[in-house]
Amino acid sequence: MTKFLLIVDYSPGAVETPMLEWDPADIKAHMDYYRDLNHQLTESGELLDVAALTWPDQMKKVTSDGVTAPVVTDGPFPESKELLAGYQLVDVESEERALEIAALVSQVPGPGGVPLQQPITVRRVMGPADIEEFNPLD
Repeated sequence: MTKFLLIVDYSPGAVETPMLEWDPADIKAHMDYYRDLNHQLTESGELLDVAALTWPDQMKKVTSDGVTAPVVTDGPFPESKELLAGYQLVDVESEERALEIAALVSQVPGPGGVPLQQPITVRRVMGPADIEEFNPLD
């Protein structure tokens, strides 16, 4: 089994209207779809973790030089379409299965039930052997 992180960001896909402006019934359908999909993936033993994150206006960025006090900057930030909105961590037999699941995530319904076609980033989680390969001390 191989772990993959399926990353949802704030890229709009086929629908430009932010979710906070959708009809409440459309938001419910959207969240119900995620809930049902995550339940199916849990039942199949493929879903390890899932999380949705707060809106970009609630985030903070911290930078520190280790000497002076850290600098904390409040969001939102102009590059918010590239920010992480949530993720699913899956453990699957193959990359192909991870891509199949990503396609299911991408077709989550938006306003009027139209599939969002939101781009989902799929990244394999490195294991100990992968990390050993990148050890610059060897």
